[in-house]
Amino acid sequence: MFSPNQEEHCAPTKEPVKYGELVVLGYNGSLPNGDRGRRKSRFALYRRAKANGVKPSTVHILNSPQASKAVSCRGQHSISYTLSRNQTVVVEYCHDKDTDMFQIGRSTESPIDFVVTDTVSGSQGGEETPITQSTISRFACRVVCERSPPYTARIYAAGFDSSKNIFLGEKAAKWKNPDGHMDGLTTNGVLVMHPRGGFTEESKPGVWREISVCGDVYTLRETRSAQTRGKLVDSESNVLQDGSLVDLCGATLLWRTADGLFHTPTQKHLEALRQEINAARPQCPVGLNTLAFPSMQRSRALGSLEDKQPWVYLACGHVHGYHNWGHRSEQEPNAQRECPMCRAVGPYVPLWLGCEPAFYVDTGAPTHAFVPCGHVCSEKSAKYWAEIPLPHGTHAFHAACPFCAAPLSLTQGCAKLIFQGPSIEGGVGFGELPRRPLSQNPSGSERTQGEGQRFLRGDTSSFNHSRQSF
Repeated sequence: MFSPNQEEHCAPTKEPVKYGELVVLGYNGSLPNGDRGRRKSRFALYRRAKANGVKPSTVHILNSPQASKAVSCRGQHSISYTLSRNQTVVVEYCHDKDTDMFQIGRSTESPIDFVVTDTVSGSQGGEETPITQSTISRFACRVVCERSPPYTARIYAAGFDSSKNIFLGEKAAKWKNPDGHMDGLTTNGVLVMHPRGGFTEESKPGVWREISVCGDVYTLRETRSAQTRGKLVDSESNVLQDGSLVDLCGATLLWRTADGLFHTPTQKHLEALRQEINAARPQCPVGLNTLAFPSMQRSRALGSLEDKQPWVYLACGHVHGYHNWGHRSEQEPNAQRECPMCRAVGPYVPLWLGCEPAFYVDTGAPTHAFVPCGHVCSEKSAKYWAEIPLPHGTHAFHAACPFCAAPLSLTQGCAKLIFQGPSIEGGVGFGELPRRPLSQNPSGSERTQGEGQRFLRGDTSSFNHSRQSF
């Protein structure tokens, strides 16, 4: 389900209040085999018909496993902190009529609202790659939203299982805070990064932090699963902002608020931009054949290439049609290729439009491609994601394409595309085309070509001013 258009936002409606959406990085609008049930690439959080939130109430200090089990089986939500074989602290939770709770994790059991599995970096095929051993917790985290304006959403590590319990075993990182309440961390942790300046054209990446079971913010541990917690960061909170990233050690989620989604491109807007590119009739500078971006549906599937598919030499940005010559080595046909226009040597890949609107920080024209995967989006969106260090595995951080999770080049995260046209002398990029009239095409559609040329010159004002019609 994609974000509603502006007309739907403005029209009076009795639909439930929307808190926001969680979108999994690495998918271009849907899972490879399609979204099914609670397993999908994005999850919308709406105000529930009846509040299901919980809040801490009674604390029990128990000195036997039997007593701990008896408290945990009382039918209430609880968190158990095992301090030793003979001592357990159980915190009972009672109903909170003012909040809604949503749980995320790998488990398919009923308490999980959004089922998330490990994202395979750079997967380009139409089939999902099986994961031999997942690092995502079965009950990874929970998001608690206030039912009244401003509908604040907070993130907490760990989720309640089918018995309404959270268990932190003897080896888990846990402690008693100065105010007396217990807290702890999950095995691989839940990391959060809030962008500086919101999720806008001017946004900059923030600092990755770890969220505790009770929602406090800490600096990162020395290693992902270390038993010693980081330092408490009093100046920061677990409140999710538009553009906040939540990492579950195997999958990273993007949080978009309802207001933030209101300002993102719509699916119709992205489709209109695709049609504008194709209307400009970009050509392969060598074969002189017309190029065309595949439909949004084909771009999401990544199943097979089309004859008119644009390809790019990422070292320079020159866009061509496909050809099988120019290899630097006969023994390595998929290695470096030499651009026939400028002799630059680098990857030669097909271009795919980024179809997930939630990943765009603006509504600009798709002028840049990620290196080395070839997904295309606006300049500011590409540069934003190229600067975001995303957790990778249990130790590393690196920037990645949000549409396929492919690690980006350390030297060049994105490349500006340079298209050729039927009336263009020499290659120029978007926003640079001279104002020269195109000759009428065989179908006589002068207006369509004119619109396409305005797009290639960077004039997208018609889209920005008419988004409400989408």
